[in-house]
Amino acid sequence: MSALDPRVVALAERWSVEDPEPVHREILRAELDAAEGTGPEADAARASLASRFSGPLTFGTAGLRAEEGPGESRMNRIVVRRTAAALGAHLWQVLGADAPAPLAVVGYDARRGSAAFAQDTAAVLTAAGAQVILLPSALPTPVLAFAVRHLNADAGVMVTASHNPPADNGYKVYLGGRMTDAAGRGAQLVSPADAQIAALIDHEAWPADIALAADGWELAGPELLEAYQEAALGLLDPGRFPHRALRVVYTPMHGVGGAVLPGLLAEAGFADVEMVPEQAQPDPAFPTVAFPNPEEPGAMDLALALAAERDADLVIANDPDADRLALGVRITDGAGARTWRMLSGDAVGTLLGAHLMPQLRATGRSAANSVVSAPQLAVLAEAEGVAHHVTLTGFKWISRAPELGYGYEEALGYCVAPDLVRDKDGITAALLACELAADLAASGRTLADALAAVDAVTGAMPAAQVSVRVQDLSIIGATMAALRERGPAELAGEPVTVSRDLAEGGAGLPPTDALLFATDSGTRVLIRPSGTEPKLKCYLGTRDADPDAAAERLERLRSQVAALVGG
Repeated sequence: MSALDPRVVALAERWSVEDPEPVHREILRAELDAAEGTGPEADAARASLASRFSGPLTFGTAGLRAEEGPGESRMNRIVVRRTAAALGAHLWQVLGADAPAPLAVVGYDARRGSAAFAQDTAAVLTAAGAQVILLPSALPTPVLAFAVRHLNADAGVMVTASHNPPADNGYKVYLGGRMTDAAGRGAQLVSPADAQIAALIDHEAWPADIALAADGWELAGPELLEAYQEAALGLLDPGRFPHRALRVVYTPMHGVGGAVLPGLLAEAGFADVEMVPEQAQPDPAFPTVAFPNPEEPGAMDLALALAAERDADLVIANDPDADRLALGVRITDGAGARTWRMLSGDAVGTLLGAHLMPQLRATGRSAANSVVSAPQLAVLAEAEGVAHHVTLTGFKWISRAPELGYGYEEALGYCVAPDLVRDKDGITAALLACELAADLAASGRTLADALAAVDAVTGAMPAAQVSVRVQDLSIIGATMAALRERGPAELAGEPVTVSRDLAEGGAGLPPTDALLFATDSGTRVLIRPSGTEPKLKCYLGTRDADPDAAAERLERLRSQVAALVGG
């Protein structure tokens, strides 16, 4: 590898002195020393330094997300302090210098660096003149999102990388109070607020340039978590309490859900719940999984094995910050043999939506899902006389759907109580899923039976996904460009009759980088780059009155799309 850019060397030298984390300073010092040598070790050091200082980490509608470590392109305390200072300046800029002090609430998960990032955020915002409430321990993202609305805070910060790989961390920003309208109160920020905050980040500020309060923020008391727990339990129907005999296996996936959900299940009457012991405690190394995401191959193996051992009725999984939910169900074949399978996010989204339809109809509230999710909820809502909305991907959009009563997206995200948490919430969704499963079991039915009942109304509409993870991000852009030039002429043997480039907007959606191809029968594929991971994601679906025919067509479509995008 060629010599390092002098700018990179100068920045790394300065960072190796300024970074508040001793281990980061040691990492940079070792890489700078190694980079002066020759051979593979020196090449690796130069490549690492070039990556760490490839440009400032971009702040957008997902906030920040990157590998934790030293450097301007990583998640660390300097980057966090710069971002917190910009958020503080933005709050005052919008509210005005003469306004009462803004209120911000800050939470964090159990990933590496999270507690320090949250404490630094509280210290920077306090020094900027804000009132700050810091959550007392590592807690689920939904608790922070709830706190923004419950406390009528003007802003919220959640330090988390959700289900990203173990090396990553992130920084989500919510707006509320006086900073947004009613639809966005307690939701993640959207444009133009993201661009306005980004413009205020001083990427050349060092720790001495950023005011840091030694104290002055408030540590939230137990009453805040208790308020969330009470509200979550209030979503359940007390009349169903006697029917909650359900054997449940639960995994928090080495995350923070275990601090909240098991206790709620017990209070709700679900007494037979066992956590996967190897994954019960928070651990930022996530030692039992390659990726701490219930959707990833192998992530659910321990939970499914324990479910088989205990002959459980239901498997529940949260991702590490507990804003997502995955369900596993027991399947009995004609010979009486029992196996386990995970439900897709679309299947769970449809089940929860069907469970809530009577309530939505009675209250005049709407249902919503993202454009990448299956259209089955929309068909069901129309049959039930409930308004339905399709939004862009992400709960920052779903949560803003008009008169929202329930929203979901296929990536295991469900908003079952937008008045409480205007974001996805794997805790409240898990409670409702258990209520539904127990209610069905009391009448001798299963979640599979409930899905079949929905299919009887809408037709079978199975969904699947093909994802391509890349090292070189240019591959994603090249694939999208090629598909824009020449998309598929047929899908699973049926001619494509709809070819839509969603970058052009239309159909009630703002422009987004995605392509949609569909047939007259309802077979469809939507292709887009992931917003949080180096992946190209393809969302597949089909529709048929015959469930077996729909499943067979979906498998043909899966094979075709995998070949098309190299999956």
